[in-house]
Amino acid sequence: MIDGVSTIVFVHAHPDDEGTGTAGSMIRASREGHRVVVVYCTDGDPGDVPDDLAPGETVASRRRAEAEASALITGTARVAWLGYSDSGMTGWARNHADGIFSRADSDEAARRLADLFDEEDADVVVGYDWHGGYGHPDHIMLHRTTLAAVDIAARRPRYLEVTMNRDLMRQLFVAMTEMGMEGYDPDTNGDDGNPIGTPEAELHWAVDLGDDVMTKREALACHASQTDVRQILEIPVEAFPFAFGTEHYIEPGRPPGMVRGWWLDDAPAE
Repeated sequence: MIDGVSTIVFVHAHPDDEGTGTAGSMIRASREGHRVVVVYCTDGDPGDVPDDLAPGETVASRRRAEAEASALITGTARVAWLGYSDSGMTGWARNHADGIFSRADSDEAARRLADLFDEEDADVVVGYDWHGGYGHPDHIMLHRTTLAAVDIAARRPRYLEVTMNRDLMRQLFVAMTEMGMEGYDPDTNGDDGNPIGTPEAELHWAVDLGDDVMTKREALACHASQTDVRQILEIPVEAFPFAFGTEHYIEPGRPPGMVRGWWLDDAPAE
């Protein structure tokens, strides 16, 4: 940290994950003058193929361009790519393909990520909870890789994990059902067979985004080539803050209890 300015590295599995996960915190941090860096572990290449894909353009190149567009909105100073391919959901044939993130050599992947932390002299690193929110193979691998990279970085950064508040998701599911919309029931099994998100009792930070939530929506809209993103954008604008207006984090080592506040205003966990 130099003169109160931190470098924060947000690690995400795929282009668009920041849009639903940490975009609000990225927007706030950059607005406050901190250096924000995002690392994508994969290129999202098995994503939906856009109807307007140009000759010579690939899904991966489109999604890279979308990530760069999102970065302009969030104020992200650097977009970095770890260099792996998307593993797909559990049970997909590409789970066994070469070059996918979930099958990467764990030591090599951690070293690549730690080198990025060292290049940036990262003060804070934000990864994923133990099952990446909903159990996607790349999200689980990201959790393991980020933890290992934090341990071998030249200067150990403060470490947090973005997650979803399972109790809040239950409320959202009921509200969306009452509006006649399809929602996500967190108590159904995620991709790894576990419930989605984290119980509120196990969370440490709830960051209320305020007006930044609509800027977060703009960042998410940059990834509109993907069907799941377009489905989220169908949520009525007035309901979007309820669904995405608070970002939740775990900070390992911090005493129990969820604090509504901004983690950059507080000392790191001991």
